Amino acid sequence: MFDELSARFEDAVKGLRGQDKISETNVDGALKEVRRALLEADVSLPVVKDFVSEVRGKAVGAEVVRGVSPDQKFIQVVHDQLVDVMGGDNAPLARASEAPTVVLMAGLQGAGKTTATAKLGLHLKDQGRRSLMVGADVYRPAAIEQLKTLGGQIGVDVFSLGTDAKPEEIAAAGLAKAKAEGYDTLLVDTAGRLQIDTEMMGEMVRIRSAVQPDEVLLVVDSMIGQEAAELTRAFHEQVGITGAVLTKLDGDSRGGAALSIRKVSGQPIKFIGTGEKVEALQPFHPERMASRILGMGDVLTLVERAQKEVELADVEKMQKKLQEASFDFSDFLQQMRLIKRMGSLGGLMKMIPGMNKIDDGMLKQGEDQLKRVEAMIGSMTESERCQPELLASQPSRRRRIATGSGHQPADVDKVLADFQKMRGFMQQMSRGNMPGMGGMPGMPGMPGMPGMPGMPGMGGMPGMGGMPAGPGRGGPPKRQRPVKKKKGFGEL
Repeated sequence: MFDELSARFEDAVKGLRGQDKISETNVDGALKEVRRALLEADVSLPVVKDFVSEVRGKAVGAEVVRGVSPDQKFIQVVHDQLVDVMGGDNAPLARASEAPTVVLMAGLQGAGKTTATAKLGLHLKDQGRRSLMVGADVYRPAAIEQLKTLGGQIGVDVFSLGTDAKPEEIAAAGLAKAKAEGYDTLLVDTAGRLQIDTEMMGEMVRIRSAVQPDEVLLVVDSMIGQEAAELTRAFHEQVGITGAVLTKLDGDSRGGAALSIRKVSGQPIKFIGTGEKVEALQPFHPERMASRILGMGDVLTLVERAQKEVELADVEKMQKKLQEASFDFSDFLQQMRLIKRMGSLGGLMKMIPGMNKIDDGMLKQGEDQLKRVEAMIGSMTESERCQPELLASQPSRRRRIATGSGHQPADVDKVLADFQKMRGFMQQMSRGNMPGMGGMPGMPGMPGMPGMPGMPGMGGMPGMGGMPAGPGRGGPPKRQRPVKKKKGFGEL
């Protein structure tokens, strides 16, 4: 997400490089690029005008301290303004003084309200809250059944009276059930329309009157761009929203909706959807998002994802295996699957500062290679996974694995050789030595995903020597200069 916007902002600061200060003259070119970047990102025009005006006022004449160049200062000003436009601080979900907290989900049809309701239910469950989801969309075919299916998958209860009752009656009955049975949160999934109309707004007002919600969350499809501004304004004026949930952000390379909603409504974005899976919902942090837009990464979110997936006992167990060089193919497969649960490899890498410029082709090549390695490991017996030495000593085993996974024996030989080198690298790294940065079998690498000390990672960045990139695409690894040890993300 935000790939196009990030690239444009990078172009904006090029003209300031080499200057001794930020002036009216040299800032004009940068601001033109910023304006163009925001318009191409489909940000609402009034928001663009205000943004550029604010940046100009703060940038021109800004004091540039020793060691900070004008382009770096300009980036800081833009970053701070992005944070301000998107709300400043994270706005947590309200919690009523008397249970249950009532959350009304609103929005147009197709924005992903039902899925967002389930995602929010799972998010609250992970926080220890007991939620009841209410299916009040009586118009869209199978909407209630969809909510029940999702509820069954995540273990969150669903209430409905079918499609014959009025939505406000369903919501009121759901509230009564939540109070009677001790639920602490009520999530009401409402009907949408293809466009804003009087009937939909009237129904939303009646539902709101029936349940007196603590939160009215507008679910917005991020792909609609600047239309999000008008949609937000209409819902806020007629229904009164308290926040927004931005969906499908993983598929939006522009990001205009994220920069328009808060400015138009005065209400914060509270959550963002970053994928189709029901787990793919995150609290919205304006400062982190601004850093990602400007290519600075988002380490905190990456660490939080890793901590959510990884148990401390598993980390300690893996650390011990690395120190003893007993890390095997079963462990490797487990960690590969762990990365998949955290999200796409490309998405994870771009959260790491300095990694936003990774070529998409390289990332795709890395993901393809992971699939090939996984297929080879899948063709191994349990003893072969636990004792890679068996493969080194018996070519017949390697030939069988190659046939079973649809690859050549040379490919298996390459993966095995790289795995053994990687295991040696990781053992030395775990002891505080940095001989170079080994990667996954057949791939260039970098060490440690957050929270997973020693996890061999995807990479291939300049200056991060690893192994040749894939079967038949390399040669021997180049000799690396000694690298000073830096604090790994797993130590944050």
